Amino acid sequence: MLRTTDYGLRTIPLSAILKPMPQTPHIEKHFTAPQIVRDVVIGMADGLTVPFALAAGLSAVATNHTVVVAGLAEIAAGSIAMGLGGFLAGKGDVEHYAVERKREQQEIIEKTNVEIAETMEILQSYGLSAQQAHSVVMELQKRPEDWVDFMMRFELGLESPQPGRALKSGMTIGGSYVVGGMIPLFPYMVLDNMHRSLVVSVILTLLALLIFGYIKGTFTGTRPLRSALYTTLVGGLAAATAFGVAKVLSGG
Repeated sequence: MLRTTDYGLRTIPLSAILKPMPQTPHIEKHFTAPQIVRDVVIGMADGLTVPFALAAGLSAVATNHTVVVAGLAEIAAGSIAMGLGGFLAGKGDVEHYAVERKREQQEIIEKTNVEIAETMEILQSYGLSAQQAHSVVMELQKRPEDWVDFMMRFELGLESPQPGRALKSGMTIGGSYVVGGMIPLFPYMVLDNMHRSLVVSVILTLLALLIFGYIKGTFTGTRPLRSALYTTLVGGLAAATAFGVAKVLSGG
């Protein structure tokens, strides 16, 4: 029974093919941040931009009180919608994985020869010879669940979702939206002058967008400065457009 695979340079355990390789420090940079970072990015991005545009637009035609009430309503609705979307997406991932795993289990039993051919092809695409790949397949046939895990990961590119991931994702996205949305709205809550509130809101939000964009770029592996400028530009254009439309519609 084959327990190792010889690539000519070093011997790699078969378990390394079936399970993720342990992470070791190296000089290359990859996006390895946990999924919670992705959820925070999604929530904060919309939370900073949408309420900011709404507040700026209303500033052209409304009072501070109106801006605060409308802004809080939007933040509440937006956070619920975003959080629910994240939750449903997480549930969808769990259901999709379960369906595909069940199908793969059936195919291994009912279409064994087809699965063998597919597994051989996958292994050979990683540099194994036909003989080496055949030996691995023979070993996998004795371990059906490991075979299913192998096909889920290397044929379908699916990883088993973390337990409770859907609820955690929804809460993180919704909470991040609230945090982001309160930044542009805060000046309208503490100041009584509309013009001053708008100016402070613009300064705070653009600064927050710059910082958020920089951090996002750092986590995702893109150029932090470029990410910061792009995020700020998008948020600024959204707010300026909303403000201009409100001015035009109000006849101002």
